[in-house]
Amino acid sequence: MATTLTVVIPAYNEEASLRLFFPSVLEHCREKSYKLIVVNDASSDDSKNLLKSFETEFDCLKVVNHKVNKGYGGAIKSGIAASATDYVITIDADGQHVLSDIDKLYAKAKATNADLIIGSRKGHASASVFRGVGKTIIRTVAKMLMKLSVYDINSGMKIYDTKLVQRYLKLTPDTMSFSDIITLTFVNNKHLVLEEPITIKKRLEGTSTIGVRTAFETVLEIINIIILFNPTRIFLPIAIFFMFLGLSWGTHIFLLGRGVSVGASTLVLTGLLIFLLGLLAEQLSAIRKNQ
Repeated sequence: MATTLTVVIPAYNEEASLRLFFPSVLEHCREKSYKLIVVNDASSDDSKNLLKSFETEFDCLKVVNHKVNKGYGGAIKSGIAASATDYVITIDADGQHVLSDIDKLYAKAKATNADLIIGSRKGHASASVFRGVGKTIIRTVAKMLMKLSVYDINSGMKIYDTKLVQRYLKLTPDTMSFSDIITLTFVNNKHLVLEEPITIKKRLEGTSTIGVRTAFETVLEIINIIILFNPTRIFLPIAIFFMFLGLSWGTHIFLLGRGVSVGASTLVLTGLLIFLLGLLAEQLSAIRKNQ
């Protein structure tokens, strides 16, 4: 049986880019017999009407409209959930991705039977300083939590085994951090994750939504990653540090005949509480992943 592919594009106020970029995507999908799902994430511009006009003309296109804005991850999750092909690939609506890369990643997925292939932007400059710093921090934390063999964990172009990624959608957030969390979920669960270099162009129209808010989302994302994947790897060393410091301090004072130090006891209790919190986080992580 021949394998099939769905292209998913999340779109929020991308009317200008869609007018320039979308016709070529439609023609490419029709030529290659790909399915195409565009998720209009409650855009306030004329994206909805524009997509509706394309939908009546192209049989390969399906438009999913959100009544309220769910976020980048929420839009991608709706598109993936609506896919019924063997593979599903996500690309951005801003025209930065090259359509020939869709074919390249699809061919590699079929040839390698990979569960996830990431379109790697390694070597390309980040869109903003906040984004570059955020990606570096997230990648560093991820390497602390697990053996990570891939570089570009938050690339917007990824091709997935559809049934497999649909199983993990409930674990992922609706924010921009979807890209990181879904990648780390595949890696953590020992699926075959590969990378393939892709080409990135400048935005056709509009501006990126990356800004100061991204820094705050990065902090929340790091906390989410820690709690979800391997919390004891973070909590345990901190707990041991406080307990060791408290015992060293308290033992010295006790041997001098000064009794039990309040400060040392506080440090030991702090370490014990952090250890117990780590065990609790580990249990919650196991429950969530099993669900």
